[in-house]
Amino acid sequence: MSLSFPEIRLFGLPLISGSRDRVSRTLCDGSVRRIAFINADCINKAASDTEYRNALGRMDALLPDGSGLALAAAMQGARFEDNLNGTDLFPVLCEDASRLGKSIYLLGAKPGVAEDAANNAIQSFPELKIAGTAHGYFDRSDEDAVVRRINESGADIVLVALGAPAQEAFIARHAAALSPSLVMGVGGLFDFVAGRIPRAPEAVRSIGMEWLWRLGCEPRRMARRYLIGNPVFIARAVADAAKRIPAYAITKRISDIVLSGVALLALAPFFAATAAAIVLESKGNPFFVQTRAGHKGRPFRMIKFRTMYVDAEKRLAGLRANSERAGLGFKMADDPRITRVGKILRRTSLDELPQLFNVFKGEMSLVGPRPALPYEVEQYCDTAKTRLEGAPGITCLWQISGRADLSFDKQVELDIAYLKSRSTLLDLLIIALTPIAMITRRGAY
Repeated sequence: MSLSFPEIRLFGLPLISGSRDRVSRTLCDGSVRRIAFINADCINKAASDTEYRNALGRMDALLPDGSGLALAAAMQGARFEDNLNGTDLFPVLCEDASRLGKSIYLLGAKPGVAEDAANNAIQSFPELKIAGTAHGYFDRSDEDAVVRRINESGADIVLVALGAPAQEAFIARHAAALSPSLVMGVGGLFDFVAGRIPRAPEAVRSIGMEWLWRLGCEPRRMARRYLIGNPVFIARAVADAAKRIPAYAITKRISDIVLSGVALLALAPFFAATAAAIVLESKGNPFFVQTRAGHKGRPFRMIKFRTMYVDAEKRLAGLRANSERAGLGFKMADDPRITRVGKILRRTSLDELPQLFNVFKGEMSLVGPRPALPYEVEQYCDTAKTRLEGAPGITCLWQISGRADLSFDKQVELDIAYLKSRSTLLDLLIIALTPIAMITRRGAY
């Protein structure tokens, strides 16, 4: 029994790709019974724990959890529709359970945590039925009694928060005996819902850096998992990708991860100063996030420093007739929507630097065709669609050859030429010439 969703196979495991809303509805309709979340730490544990690996094999569906899995998928040219981590899926599940009259049993965490989590869930979803709660501090000899209490509660859904691999082993041992139609291993979910551990701000989560937040909140407990575990996981992801993709693609992805990671750390003070300057001139989010078309046209959220006033998108329609670029794509040398700080950032192309986060996540590469807007892609001719065959990049051939001074057709021609002849040497050459293009500022506005 499995969910009727596309699967992306990573590390020998079939992980589903779907939206949180649709996955939650499917979980609540009784289509599956046993669910496990898979994150980078789970992959590391499964590599050396045969019992855990076997338990995962007995699950009806595995859900991708965290930026690590997104990174591993990106290394193989794939992308999950949503990050299906338990903390983000839980409120959607509660809403669907409330609507359908399904009851939930919370098992796990320290004494008192499951109760607090249940109370907070009820505050957010007053119609939610809590069948019962119990802490996770029990011996294996007590498990039959625990299962009996869950069954007697009449719960439709049981969330098991014993941590991996203990929770998956518990589910596998008692799958036949448990009456609830849905049994899920949810790790440390209750601590977040109960408010015992603060969730990372949305801005941190949106760039895939929640792990860094958790490391800062619990350095002693999380140091080994992240500082040692993350590099080990990346090595495993590279090895897994090597079985399926060409050597150049692997080298390119490793280079993207290393170079973007080092750059993000080195540029952190500049990022903070630039964000402050943007907000001082024009209040609002210093970052501008926009949906762009990525590899094969798949949409992703591209990050830039905000260079315009916050109402820029509303004012665009009235300015389209003044575009100074032939063909698709709006460009105007003296665009009145651009702030003073924004003009400096654009002239130097420094507004593009936050896309290093997109590169690190695997949504972009350091070198590749610049990502287009979805409405522009809809108007592409067959030749222009060829530029979607590569991962979009921060810099490219036409970025170092004239940028906005070039027509759209010329940009397409250069992008296609790059895709046909791309190599590590060519990538390094383009990266080396990019600072020169930034200094000369030709076609930058």
